[in-house]
Amino acid sequence: MTVGTPDPSPEPGRASRPARRRRTRSTQESLGSIVLGFEVIVVFLAALVAFGLRALPAATALGGGAALIAVMLVTVGLLRYRWGFALGWLVELAIVATGFVLQAMFIVGGFFAILWVYCMIQGARIDREKAAALRAQPDAGPTVDGPTETI
Repeated sequence: MTVGTPDPSPEPGRASRPARRRRTRSTQESLGSIVLGFEVIVVFLAALVAFGLRALPAATALGGGAALIAVMLVTVGLLRYRWGFALGWLVELAIVATGFVLQAMFIVGGFFAILWVYCMIQGARIDREKAAALRAQPDAGPTVDGPTETI
């Protein structure tokens, strides 16, 4: 069977569905989701530290951490929209602001905020260069006459 072709023997009684094309993600969106994904782990651990050190009451430390994680996961899904990046910037500010509870989060959150800035700048630059290259060669899309890869 070749990659990209539907299974020639579908289950009895089921019609074969054509393969869905995945939405092409921008480099900026991919890098942003990677940064936020790693930050989810950091925020989870920071919430546990705040609970363990009794820096906050248990409900506030764990509930606040869970709420921030939920917002971060929603933001990862919303990065397909321009306003999703604005939400990402607000999430970065919120994470740095957790330094008022755990001072180490000023450093860790600051590191991730710098990483976020770098990824947003470089991702936008790469996306602009890709778009310019595609405009320069409009007919350079995938033109495959037959199967190119077999399994």
